[in-house]
Amino acid sequence: MTMTQKILAAHAGLKSVEPGQLILARVDMVLGNDITSPVAINEFKKINAGRVFDNKKISLVMDHFVPNKDIKAAEQTKKCRDFAREHNIEHFYDCGRMGVEHALLPENGLVTAGDVVIGADSHTCTYGALGAFSTGVGSTDMACGMATGMAWFKVPSAIKFNLTGKLNKWVSGKDVILHIIGKIGVSGALYKSMEFTGDGVRSLTMSDRLCMANMAIEAGAKNGIFEVDDITLSFLKYAGAKEPVVYKADADAVYEKVYDIDLSEIKPTVAFPHLPENTKTFDEIGDIKIDQVVIGSCTNGRLQDLIEAAEVLKGRKVADGVRAIIIPATQKIYMQAMEMGLIKTFIEAGAAVSTPTCGPCLGGHMGILAKGERAVATTNRNFVGRMGHPESEVYLASPAVAAASAVTGKLSEPKEVVGE
Repeated sequence: MTMTQKILAAHAGLKSVEPGQLILARVDMVLGNDITSPVAINEFKKINAGRVFDNKKISLVMDHFVPNKDIKAAEQTKKCRDFAREHNIEHFYDCGRMGVEHALLPENGLVTAGDVVIGADSHTCTYGALGAFSTGVGSTDMACGMATGMAWFKVPSAIKFNLTGKLNKWVSGKDVILHIIGKIGVSGALYKSMEFTGDGVRSLTMSDRLCMANMAIEAGAKNGIFEVDDITLSFLKYAGAKEPVVYKADADAVYEKVYDIDLSEIKPTVAFPHLPENTKTFDEIGDIKIDQVVIGSCTNGRLQDLIEAAEVLKGRKVADGVRAIIIPATQKIYMQAMEMGLIKTFIEAGAAVSTPTCGPCLGGHMGILAKGERAVATTNRNFVGRMGHPESEVYLASPAVAAASAVTGKLSEPKEVVGE
């Protein structure tokens, strides 16, 4: 069996599982946000569930429209606050102590290797970076998960990504996953497990891995998962996570496909509108003028991302006519960035720095695009109208590329700005 299949078998109480098999498995964490949780709460009440199965294994994170942008957003979060209070939900995160959900849960040690996590948000697959099986579900499944602590799954087949080599300067996990999605397409891993292994994994930081697992869904995958190593275990220990359970794929595990990826060959990569698979490297890119840059989100709002952006922006200015918006993914990251002087660097460069929020990524608030405007964003999706007007354009890139583009006012490589 693969890593994913072993985790699912253990949580279903089975010795083994096979691709396509339907199983009922226990879950270690059920996650919802301020958009999806209200729907789940309504369904929870419809089935007369009574009490939640475990108030310590549910996380409600108010991050999409928080601070509340309008009356509807305020009503949604109030419903979540009332539910959390009624059921004494231990992991309820609201304005002032929250963060972008998929950065917040790993940071707080709420997920560990070997866990099964469901979340009413498609990017719940992020936690595969920690050696967990995690996947997005609908709000009805979230409701049943909160009530029973169980979920149905169809066991996925797997694709193996054998990583070798090391990344070059100004290349990060974002470039790797964009390269992979460009290679296999947005349905190239449809309902499959993307399993990352090989000697190259040890050269990737936890931020790189979280970013890559986060965007497995952009290839249509059921989940993404990394082999657990010392870097994973150190991160889990630092975060205060419970004791990990490490699963390794069998030597004779069956994969539908195997891709060999040499990390040293990957270049800074940009996904052009309007799909994450529409990738180009800078030898294919001409002058693309931009109006806005967003650095943040559950994909690239971590401390490493802000450090990379600050390295490009330090001593430089955001180009005239460009709006640069920087959003630390959690309050802790915001504080760390402040103590390191990164926030000062951003503000001196002419950027706006926001409290943690998903805001602009989904076209919610804090950076909506008008007709004809172009944005370079470190987010994970660039569908038509994703960040505002249906005739606007979103270019997905790494924090370093986004920062360089903010300085030049056009899509740019970091080395063009920093000179390295």
